[in-house]
Amino acid sequence: MSGPLRLGILGAARIAPFAVIRHAHRLDCVDVVAVAEEYHPRRYLTRYAKKHGILKTYRSFDALLTDPDIDAVYLPLPISMHADWCIRSINAGKHVLCEKPLAANAQEAERVLHASEGSDLVVAEAMHFRYHPLVNRVRDILHSGEIGRVELIDASFSAYWPFTDFRFDYAMGGGGTIDMGCYPIGFIRAVTEEEPTVVDARAGLYGALIDRWMRATMRLPSGAGVRLFVGMRCRNLLSVSMKIQGSQGTIQILNFIKPEVYHRLKVTNRTGVRRERVPGGSTYRTQLQAFAEAVRTGMPPVTNVRDSVDNARVIDAVYLAAGLPVRGDEAVLARLRAEQEHLSLIHISEPTRLDARSRMPSSA
Repeated sequence: MSGPLRLGILGAARIAPFAVIRHAHRLDCVDVVAVAEEYHPRRYLTRYAKKHGILKTYRSFDALLTDPDIDAVYLPLPISMHADWCIRSINAGKHVLCEKPLAANAQEAERVLHASEGSDLVVAEAMHFRYHPLVNRVRDILHSGEIGRVELIDASFSAYWPFTDFRFDYAMGGGGTIDMGCYPIGFIRAVTEEEPTVVDARAGLYGALIDRWMRATMRLPSGAGVRLFVGMRCRNLLSVSMKIQGSQGTIQILNFIKPEVYHRLKVTNRTGVRRERVPGGSTYRTQLQAFAEAVRTGMPPVTNVRDSVDNARVIDAVYLAAGLPVRGDEAVLARLRAEQEHLSLIHISEPTRLDARSRMPSSA
């Protein structure tokens, strides 16, 4: 294609300026030309578009998808909406950059894969850390054998989110493992080039369905163990670290998710201790450039749909090992909808009963 990639945004989300818009303004290969918003008022959409220099606005996602002057879409909607709108975008002939995770579960991710197969469209998951050279550097160290055979990987990612955040809403695809665990799981899979098998898992719950924190044990085909901790409301306010223990040394990584901001890479082996800094620019900007390049060349991106399916399978297995349903489970969602409808009926009928009671004679 000639000229910049013309990108539309499905949802006037807070993450879009940080992940896409500000970087598109600095790149010649991408131009954000439209934004659609269905859930916020029109005035919110108007202000959003004006603030970020977006000329076209739409009050429905479908209307944006029918615009022939849009080549691709960025999808920052809640997790529960990712798969359906990926597929609708593909069916509309648009390339797709979808926020992580690509889908609520592996089955949904496979639906996206099947929809994209046979087309020349690029579908990429916005797992931005994969576009920093730190991933390749850690993989190269492992391949070099300087820490010997990998025996154990300890990974931790925790933050502190308010209970009002969508991450605590199952219907929106909420949960610590799916929203935050996808990062360390993806990093481990990328640097080891192995697919973990989940051995067991234990969760701290918010309500009956949301994993406020999760501890999981896994095993790699090579025999190495994996210990994973993710938390979105726990004592560890912020932890983004990983330790790879080998038979002859260790690799310690601090901040593998946003390494361009700050990171530490420490390698310890028989020859001593080495500290490295791996240079690299904004992972969001590099991701956007890579997406545009994939569209231009037709080459699959690093974070392609098949990789997303494999990551989702591990996440699903963690939930099941912890005795929890995978995200987006239709039976669970149906039950939640029924409960909500029941509560709505109570809410509607309760004032009627109170009004009737207030009209009763005082002697009743």
